[in-house]
Amino acid sequence: MDYQGIFFDFDYTLGDSTAAIAQGYQLGFSALGLPAPTVEQVRTTVGMTLENGFTHLTGDTDPERQAAFVHQFHITVGTEASGPGRELMIKGTRLLPGAVELLSALKGAGVHTAIVSTKPGDTIRQILAHQGRLELVELIIGWDEVSRVKPDPEGLNLALARFGLEPGQALFCGDTVIDAATAQAGGCGFCAVLNGTTPREAFRAYPHVYIAEDLAGLQGWLGL
Repeated sequence: MDYQGIFFDFDYTLGDSTAAIAQGYQLGFSALGLPAPTVEQVRTTVGMTLENGFTHLTGDTDPERQAAFVHQFHITVGTEASGPGRELMIKGTRLLPGAVELLSALKGAGVHTAIVSTKPGDTIRQILAHQGRLELVELIIGWDEVSRVKPDPEGLNLALARFGLEPGQALFCGDTVIDAATAQAGGCGFCAVLNGTTPREAFRAYPHVYIAEDLAGLQGWLGL
């Protein structure tokens, strides 16, 4: 394998927090007097910022309404929650099939690993720690640890700098065109992983080195 660093998105790339995210959206919308979205509708927002997800589902671009929804989400299941909703986010998130095997193989091969996500960094750390898998990822960068979120490549650039790598030495793997655009902006190779809601055809408009059906397929392509 030519890459010295393999970086990942989290939601629908390595993990699935659908139940908690859907609950956060549904309760947040209800608190604002809006019809609660279905789980399938919420699934289409995964990978977006909460602000953009709110606008995607409502068409409402008002910053105050966006902020009100984000606040409701965070006190329900997010960083400001402490009850069952937060427990659902941490303990109810599952790692997708093949994630542990792939991350373990990368660690065994001495390849640098990082997660660059629009999920809060500490939330991802808590999820992985709960599952006893935190040691499998060297670096986690959440939306709250950068000044500009994806598709801006700031998170990728931080990971590259941490490991002393050039963009061409790293591969970014994700399930959305936001991830594809992030890799393109950062000059990294991109591999799509079809674990989410984005169809294969959507990635053809972006530079990519491979489109994997799942994480096992990615591991096989990497030769691990």
